[in-house]
Amino acid sequence: MSAYNWDLIERLLHEVQASAGGNFAPRAIAEELATHLEQAGESVGSHDHFKQCAADYEAVLLKGGFIEPRPEEQGGNGENYVLTERGAQLLNLIESAAPGSEGPRALLDEKGMAALVPEVFDALAQELARAPSVP
Repeated sequence: MSAYNWDLIERLLHEVQASAGGNFAPRAIAEELATHLEQAGESVGSHDHFKQCAADYEAVLLKGGFIEPRPEEQGGNGENYVLTERGAQLLNLIESAAPGSEGPRALLDEKGMAALVPEVFDALAQELARAPSVP
């Protein structure tokens, strides 16, 4: 079991990218993902718990410098965000997992809850960037 639900975090980060002019609503995003996963035959457990995880992840991503408030000149309204360079790195890592192969997600999981601590994440991202890619 991973410390984080990377599918949910990936969805949240994509929504951050698309949230200009609108409010970022992590609980609604989690509800949509939970419904989608259940329709695909996966169990997500309690939707309320899943939505709470999304709200908690918003705080972790903000505190860790993965997202920051969107500037007004970019459509910021005080309730939406932009990805930082760190957030873009995280999204790239968790998106790059090929089906059936967890790759970077497994390395993030090895770090447990510390995976999204800035210093831990930055060191891991540097390590992965130096690693030779496997065809």
